[in-house]
Amino acid sequence: SSGINAEWPLRPGKKEWYDVKAPSMFTVRDIGKTLVTRTTGMKIAADALKGRVYECALADLNDDENAFRKFKLVCEDVQGKYCYTNFHGMDLTRDKLCSLVRKWQTLIEAHVDVKTTDGYLLRVFCMGFTKRVSKQIKKAAYAKSSQVRAIRKKMVDIMAKEASTEDLKSFVNKLIPDSIGKDIEKECMDIYPLHDVHIRKVKVLKKPKFDASKLMDLHGEMGGTTDESGEIVAAPGEFVEPIIQESV
Repeated sequence: SSGINAEWPLRPGKKEWYDVKAPSMFTVRDIGKTLVTRTTGMKIAADALKGRVYECALADLNDDENAFRKFKLVCEDVQGKYCYTNFHGMDLTRDKLCSLVRKWQTLIEAHVDVKTTDGYLLRVFCMGFTKRVSKQIKKAAYAKSSQVRAIRKKMVDIMAKEASTEDLKSFVNKLIPDSIGKDIEKECMDIYPLHDVHIRKVKVLKKPKFDASKLMDLHGEMGGTTDESGEIVAAPGEFVEPIIQESV
């Protein structure tokens, strides 16, 4: 047939699959496959793959972690048949957020824009809830507006301190177990007891100029250029470990 449906179904060999690799912060490195149109003329497959964002639950990336925390990974480089990704954001699932919000308590939210030591500008959002103390008779656990302001200031200070003193990799390592939320809960204890304190979202606002060797370090692999088959080869002037020969 001719006209609009001439390409459908797709001709065999028109598309190809690439493996998507997660950075070394996560225990599961192969997160899946992605489909792309083969390189033809000026349309290069690698250019179509760069910039793709993959959203994965932390349970899939770290096997045993919570399923309600989602990480966004963006494809920054393509080598051979592999897409190398970098951290692009974090979020909580809608059902987790809805399950936290209840009556008879105060919701306290804060956000801050902060730059990591390696030049990533992040916007970090935090949320927490007031908690009834033991032996409390009153049904509600509402905080006064002055307490809410004090807690919000503590949240902002802790988030800024944790992110501004670390590079992106170390910061993501803190997001995985949500250690920042636990620190905030501990610090705010003397203002008003809190529970369910979480970093609920992280956005990457600005990135430094792309550096292939830094991305490879993030993936725990050697940098370098690739040959036609996609194997990583050393850049000119770079030291290469000699191959051990079986016999001389």
